[in-house]
Amino acid sequence: MRDLTDGEWLQRIEELGEEAGYYEPLGKRHHAMLSDEGPILLVTFETRASIRTGAPDELPLGYRVARAQGWSSLTLISDEESWFRDPSVYAYVDRLVDEAFFEDFDRVVFYGEGSGGYAAAAFAVAAPGATVIAIQPQATLSPRLTGWDTRFPRMRRTSFTDRYGFAPDMIDGAGAAYILFDPHETLDAMHAAMFARPHVTLLPCRNLGSHVGWMLREMDILHQILTLACRGEFDAQAFWRLYRARRDMPRYLRALIARLEAEERPYLEALVCRHALDRFEGLRIRARLTSLEDGLRAKGVDLPGLRRIHA
Repeated sequence: MRDLTDGEWLQRIEELGEEAGYYEPLGKRHHAMLSDEGPILLVTFETRASIRTGAPDELPLGYRVARAQGWSSLTLISDEESWFRDPSVYAYVDRLVDEAFFEDFDRVVFYGEGSGGYAAAAFAVAAPGATVIAIQPQATLSPRLTGWDTRFPRMRRTSFTDRYGFAPDMIDGAGAAYILFDPHETLDAMHAAMFARPHVTLLPCRNLGSHVGWMLREMDILHQILTLACRGEFDAQAFWRLYRARRDMPRYLRALIARLEAEERPYLEALVCRHALDRFEGLRIRARLTSLEDGLRAKGVDLPGLRRIHA
């Protein structure tokens, strides 16, 4: 099948929405697609680029997860990284509140990554009691509060102090919120700390880097996280159980090896190299393991299970 143009892709989203529930443009840069299937609602904030590159069928993540379970989904789509800071989006969410839309569902889950993670937290105030799952969310990009975050200069003139503005305050009415981030990514960790509340669980995903959502997809656990959340079965224990999948992920193991090498921790690095070689072949890793073993033996240190070699 040939690649769709942006216009053709949006037409497909519009037709899909009209078949499953409705499609509605929100101003010039945003769109809403509702799939009305069941009493559980998954609300996701996604960009056009993340949808078109995130799955072979180029369908929104929230729609795909909900459809597989017979649930409803509401997808808010941004044509670019806008953090959904648009009066048209505010007016749409206001209308949903006025219509008591969210009250029609037994359970509501808000989800997003990055700018979408910010929006998931910020707009969750519209559905008290909802569950929020946000990956690498920014708390705000107001220069007064986060002038230390210089990654998004284009957004500096965008107001984060009016409607649905400071995301950590907007989740006060959530039933539970989960913030996923890599604590080694300093700016992400600083934003995550701003969300700390009694009902908020911070889930530090070490060594996933600046693309936590993408790495969770590669582990094939992001769908499971959202499914459990929609069932009311997601918590920190469930996450750590799923997160064990990283132990079999080549990209994660290579990143961990590189970090341990940089931190000059040869014993742990050798153990990780050995673990990695049990799961996939890597010539560089094998050579690195040999070098580490030689260096450790020279210091009189052996790895578990290795026969000590005496000079």
